[in-house]
Amino acid sequence: MSSIGDLFGRFRHLIHEGARFGVVGAVGFVITDGGTNLLQSPLHGWLKANVIATVAAMIVTFLGSRYWTFRHRERSGMGRETVLFFVLNGVGLGIQLACIGITNYAFGRTDRLAANIALLVGICLGTLFRFWSYRKWVWLAPDAGPPLDPVEFAAEQSAGTEVRSQGS
Repeated sequence: MSSIGDLFGRFRHLIHEGARFGVVGAVGFVITDGGTNLLQSPLHGWLKANVIATVAAMIVTFLGSRYWTFRHRERSGMGRETVLFFVLNGVGLGIQLACIGITNYAFGRTDRLAANIALLVGICLGTLFRFWSYRKWVWLAPDAGPPLDPVEFAAEQSAGTEVRSQGS
């Protein structure tokens, strides 16, 4: 049981950040999926409908990500974060569009079920990319501070406090 607690303690920060990302992402998913299905028509095909719905979701998820999910991370300026967020979201949108496009044009499947499966796969793959890229480039990890010297390390270990790693 202790090893499970240790494992949770080690990844607690990532678990909490991932859970918050998931809540914000669920709201974005509802906007993207619902908007795509509402907008899809002969006038607006699946690709155009998905672009419009995803742009609407981007605005909502930017606010949720910046002010809730990643609020504890280093700030590098609103302009920089906004540009990177929307550029990386564009890559995620490209992943979604590729999945829908392959289904519609390469496989010739334009029915609602096939398009929605492709949309779901694209959203899942795009979301994995977004989580990784936001953590890497948009909202930077907080500075862990200077590495501990061996005496401080031993003191913190014996006191049972969380130890900063040198690589963080």
